[in-house]
Amino acid sequence: MSSPQPAKSSLNAPSYQSLPTPRSSTPALRYPSNRKTIYDRNLNRSRTSELSRASFAYLFVEMISYAQQRVKGITDLEKRLNLQAYPLGLKLLDLLLYREPPRSSLRPTRILALLQFIHTTLWRHLFGRPADALERSTSAESEYMITDNEPLVNTYISVPREMSQLNCAAYVAGVIEGVCDGAGFPTWGVTAHWANEGAQGGAGEGGGGGGGGGGGGASGGGGGGMWPGKTIFLIKFRPEVMEREEILAKGS
Repeated sequence: MSSPQPAKSSLNAPSYQSLPTPRSSTPALRYPSNRKTIYDRNLNRSRTSELSRASFAYLFVEMISYAQQRVKGITDLEKRLNLQAYPLGLKLLDLLLYREPPRSSLRPTRILALLQFIHTTLWRHLFGRPADALERSTSAESEYMITDNEPLVNTYISVPREMSQLNCAAYVAGVIEGVCDGAGFPTWGVTAHWANEGAQGGAGEGGGGGGGGGGGGASGGGGGGMWPGKTIFLIKFRPEVMEREEILAKGS
C-alpha cells in the first residue's frame, strides 16, 4: 500500500526580488591622487606648509561669526575663542620641540626659558616674527606680559563701536595658555588686553625678549598712538609654579 502524499499548500510560494549589492563604504579620509595624506608629510617641513593670509583671514572671520551667534556678551566671546585655541597650543608645543635641534629640544623647566620659547619660537612659527616685548610685573611676581604691537588676528577684523572692548587676540591667548599647561606651568589663565600707551603700568624687568616699548595698563579700546592695535598678553602663573621656580633658583 503506497504511503499518502502530503497535501499541497494552497498558498503560492513567496517570490523574492534580487536587491543590488551595497557598495563598499568609502573611507572617511579622502586621499589625493598621489595617495598621500597630511599624515605622510615630514614634520620638519615648514616652508611648504605655510597657510596664506587670505585663507587664515577667511577661516578666522568665520570662526568669530560662528562663536558670536552662540554667546551673550563680549566676555563669553573672548572665552570661547580662548577655548578654541587651547588645544592648538598643546599640539604646537610638541611640534616645535620636535623641530628644535637635539640639544635644545628639551621642555623648558624654568619660567624665563618657557616665556622666551613663546616670545621667539612660537611667535616666529605663527606670525613670522618674534613678539615685541617680554616683561615681568613689578607688583606681582607671578604675572608676566608679552606684547605684540600689531597682532595678525586683529588685522582683518572690523569690530563695531558697541563692541570696542572686544579683542580677538584672545585666540592667541588660548594658544599661549595651552603651551604653558602642556609644558607643566599651569596658569590662572592668559588674557589679551588692549594696551593704553599713555599709562605707565606695572611692567618692569625685561624678561630677555625683544625689549622695545612696553607694558602699561590693560584697558579697553585700542592703544592709540603709533600702534593702535597694541595688545598685551597677561600670564598669571599658579602658586605651585612659583614655588618650584624658587626651589630651582636655589639649586642653580
